[in-house]
Amino acid sequence: MEQRKTLDAQASGLMIILCMIWGIQQVVLKLAAADIAPIMQIAIRSGLAALLLFPFIRLPHGVHLYQRAYLLPGIWLAFLFSAEFILVAEALRYTTASHTVVLLYTAPIFVALGLHWKLPAEKLTAIQWGGIFLAFAGIVLSFMGRDVEPAATQALMGDAMALLAGVMWALTTISLRLTKLSDAAPTQTLFYQLVGGCIFLLPVAWLTGQTSIHWTWVSISSMAFHVLIMSLLSLMLWFWLLRKYLANGLGVFSFLTPIFGMIFGVVFLGEQIEINFIIGTALVLAGVMIVTLHVWIKRVWQGLILSKL
Repeated sequence: MEQRKTLDAQASGLMIILCMIWGIQQVVLKLAAADIAPIMQIAIRSGLAALLLFPFIRLPHGVHLYQRAYLLPGIWLAFLFSAEFILVAEALRYTTASHTVVLLYTAPIFVALGLHWKLPAEKLTAIQWGGIFLAFAGIVLSFMGRDVEPAATQALMGDAMALLAGVMWALTTISLRLTKLSDAAPTQTLFYQLVGGCIFLLPVAWLTGQTSIHWTWVSISSMAFHVLIMSLLSLMLWFWLLRKYLANGLGVFSFLTPIFGMIFGVVFLGEQIEINFIIGTALVLAGVMIVTLHVWIKRVWQGLILSKL
């Protein structure tokens, strides 16, 4: 087995590019929403990306893509994946892309809580509980200070949907850890999610009357971005980095994604960000970092204490 390396300049540069791609995802969805509804964009991109991904799937000898041990949990993951993006698509109809990407990336908090409940080895430490408290304080602060006007009420509903999308993302991660798919190839798991996303989301788009498409340069560019860059290139690059480098080091950069999302929302959509949301976002990101990097924080803290003795 190839030894994974610590981060170098190449990996750091690639991770920053990946975070920019992931951060602009919701912005691109909202930019093209007038020509093609976000839920329809996600349904089409999932189906096309699954077709492009299929040739890259490499399974161990004796493992079949559609065998029951993998397929049933794969369907469950596809359902959660679809629920996440239904909520993302609906959130973008009512609130800003900046709010959506930040609240979506609260998922690690809910992952930590879920694994604490299900796995004895994943019990939260005192440091992690502090991070969770900080993150939830940030969430509460980000929801405060809204007007009672209908537009503000709709934005609040959109924020709630984005937060629920983060919960769905967390449930997907937890389910992956607790099922047979924890041993599956990443491309196999991704294939289940993409195919299921297309199958589940297309009927929802039809039932909600969001199937209308106007093929403009904006909608075509959005689809090209989501299929080729977001769903295929960025995820394949992510899997390559995970094979080459230590996951903890790579995970640190993921905290840049919501920051890039906010910046792109302001630059490309002219979104205005309330001061309470900026402070709330800072608290959420700090809490998520503490929960995720608690081992490193504890080691640094102990080192500082020992250096003073």
